[in-house]
Amino acid sequence: MNHPEPQPAGQPPDPAARPEQAAEPAPDPRQDQDLDQDLECPVLAGFDGSPPSRNALAYAAGMARRLDRPLLVVYVTPRDSYCEPLTGQVIGTVRDRDEIGRWLLGELGQVCDADGLRVRALIRSGTPARELAAAAVEWSADALVIGASGHAWHQLAGSVPGWLARHVHCPLIIVP
Repeated sequence: MNHPEPQPAGQPPDPAARPEQAAEPAPDPRQDQDLDQDLECPVLAGFDGSPPSRNALAYAAGMARRLDRPLLVVYVTPRDSYCEPLTGQVIGTVRDRDEIGRWLLGELGQVCDADGLRVRALIRSGTPARELAAAAVEWSADALVIGASGHAWHQLAGSVPGWLARHVHCPLIIVP
């Protein structure tokens, strides 16, 4: 019987580590009417497992608690499938969205006390900046909280916070 390898703190689960288990895509939460009512004007936290995103998650949880708003934790994965450049073969990756959702909620439990908070995890695939902006619009977010990049080259080449500052229409909070 194969057991998954333990994940280091801050790292998302590796679905490829469990090939014997077929992953089914999680239902799209935008189609769940109860979820829509639960998440009226949430505080949205972008999370990728990095130390700055853990700080942002803790900040967003405190903000959601102070504003009496739900907390929506958004994790963006790369596209579910891509084309191999040399052969043109389409290659898909299997992602266990339920496991990633549990990991996200577990991370929240490690960075703050989530008791009394209404929390949902949302897993998207695509470009992080665009997906966070789209989620902020779709859910009418009161605020979007993300971690600051620790890489100096992002100042020259652009970054998720820089792109969001130009394109998102809710308050953007960047936490170091």
